[in-house]
Amino acid sequence: MSKLWCALLLFPVLVTGCAKVSATTAPDVSGRTIQAVATTGMVGDIVANIAGDRVELSTLMGPGIDPHLYKASEGDVQDLVDADVIFFNGLHLEAKMSDVLERLEGGVITAAVTDRLPRSELLRPPEFAGAYDPHVWFDVRYWMEAARTVRDTMEELDPSHRDLYRQNADLYLADLEDLDREVRALAATVPEDRRVLVTAHDAFNYFGRAYGFEVRGLQGISTATEAGTADVQDLARFIADRRIPAVFVESSVSQRTIEAVREAVRSRGFDVEIGGQLYSDAMGDPGTPAGTYVGMVLHNIRTIVGALNREVAP
Repeated sequence: MSKLWCALLLFPVLVTGCAKVSATTAPDVSGRTIQAVATTGMVGDIVANIAGDRVELSTLMGPGIDPHLYKASEGDVQDLVDADVIFFNGLHLEAKMSDVLERLEGGVITAAVTDRLPRSELLRPPEFAGAYDPHVWFDVRYWMEAARTVRDTMEELDPSHRDLYRQNADLYLADLEDLDREVRALAATVPEDRRVLVTAHDAFNYFGRAYGFEVRGLQGISTATEAGTADVQDLARFIADRRIPAVFVESSVSQRTIEAVREAVRSRGFDVEIGGQLYSDAMGDPGTPAGTYVGMVLHNIRTIVGALNREVAP
């Protein structure tokens, strides 16, 4: 039996949050590059900005990948087993990977970047089976707390480079402060009665709460749920009645369901536009503006504001 599957079968460990690094679990990484794994691009962006060249980073879920449905390949599992530290979103975002994460050897340090967020503030939609909405990165203030979790985990794992991590984190947090201000300023340019964001699934509820938008999604919090005919008709009725100028597709979700909504709206005598593509559960391609967390959020708010501020035909 390979080392890979031995590790998964013989060392079951329940991953419940941000693991505390201790002398008994932490490898000595002071003189070498740290092997780090991030599950999503958004998490990987934090790690890359804070850890820099100190890590060799593997990000499991690239552009267009839906983390709700993602299943780890054998290569992914090998990366996880070989890692010094694993950063993941948590809050059941990576639901299909939970069986793998739960069987990792205790010597692999794991950190859920959402672990420190106050549970009393998190959204807990009734349709999500009692779990929390995991899409916290769309409230930039929450993602700043996730960055602090990565910083502190790296400091504990690699204390000899603590100053580097703190300096990098300070720069990254300053960028996120600027981002939060810009999103608020752009959101304020949309009249209040037009601040309605309609997308394929409910990924933007934290965005809506933080920046003053009413949010409607055709599917539930997880794309594992399917929207039925009644859901399409209900949403179409809402759009036509409110004369919402635009709805949005998502890079990691099929456009088919939003097109069905658009056709149902037309049958009610109103023509709603596709306002553009938003990045929800995955960032854009590396090297593009949306290939970073800051770029993704700016792309989204600019696309939303531009579409909702268009004139609606009488």
